[in-house]
Amino acid sequence: MGIIRFGLVGGGWRAEFYLRIAKALPERFAIAAMYVRNKDKAEELKRILGVEVYTSLDLFVAAGGYSFAVICLNREVSKGSIIRLAAEGVPVLAETPPAPDLEQLLQLWNAVDRSAVIQIAEQYMYQPMHAARIRLVRSGRLGRISQAQVSVAHGYHGISLIRKLLDVRFEKAAIRAQSFGSAIMKGPQRSGPPLAEELIQTDQTLATLDFGDRLGVYDFTRDQYFSWTRASRLLVRGERGEIMNDEVSWLQSYDTPVYTKLRRIDAGHGGNLEGLHLRGIMGEGEWLYRNPFIPARLTDEEIAIAECLDRMQQHVEGGPSFYSLAEGCQDQYLALLMEQAAASGETVLSVAQPWAAE
Repeated sequence: MGIIRFGLVGGGWRAEFYLRIAKALPERFAIAAMYVRNKDKAEELKRILGVEVYTSLDLFVAAGGYSFAVICLNREVSKGSIIRLAAEGVPVLAETPPAPDLEQLLQLWNAVDRSAVIQIAEQYMYQPMHAARIRLVRSGRLGRISQAQVSVAHGYHGISLIRKLLDVRFEKAAIRAQSFGSAIMKGPQRSGPPLAEELIQTDQTLATLDFGDRLGVYDFTRDQYFSWTRASRLLVRGERGEIMNDEVSWLQSYDTPVYTKLRRIDAGHGGNLEGLHLRGIMGEGEWLYRNPFIPARLTDEEIAIAECLDRMQQHVEGGPSFYSLAEGCQDQYLALLMEQAAASGETVLSVAQPWAAE
């Protein structure tokens, strides 16, 4: 596969991840053109990046020169761009979520042709440690999985991991949830570290998603993304074993338990001169995940997004879907029901939506 040339719609915080990936891996990825509404922002990006930056979506579409377009816009306006680009025959990789509410999810689903090439850039399942856990789950060593407790990401991101770990697609769910507030010392934000000691309020949501024979447990407060004192947690339970964060146990036979640990293998530590990067994740003497973007210095989040770009190119060339619009809609739908359950205090039942037929 040659250099993947993609277009980028949006110039905000999320779009910056794609800019960093293209800069770190020029032999793999290139931004062919951008669309940004703000003229001053467009001029700045054009000067810094040396690529054409349009302030008109019409001109962005007409210019072409890219294999697909990545949409990094606010959820309130993303839907319109997805519909427009899909109608023009432009393959679309859209950031999550594809629309803010159920009404607009349905509008989006009904507006795009089923032949349109649309994927959602849901990256969590491709973060190295999560990818290793999913591979271990799929290996069958833990037996049939019955429960996944996820406290690593908000809303639709957390639900996407629950579905992947439980091997759930569009099955109906009974959702119970509650939210509560508590005090926490203010930590880092997108803008950087805290400048002074400040006690703030934070909201936590706890929810269960009962799929009948499988249970998802969601627990998250948004401070976990940046906090120095709020850790992420993940538990997966199967008939023969479980994963608890990076600790794994399973029964090799009824009287022989096996205990192992998922271990990050990094280059560049101590006297190692390979460069600073993640090599992969090992467990029980085997690679459960290998970083395909060595030797670029990328965070786990950037590795996962780069994986989405790579898979999108394969999909455009006729390869398999990796995270369809239907899946993206389902995760957002369940996240909306979770919010509804937390607000009402009542059990909320999901119903089959049109995309469930995919």
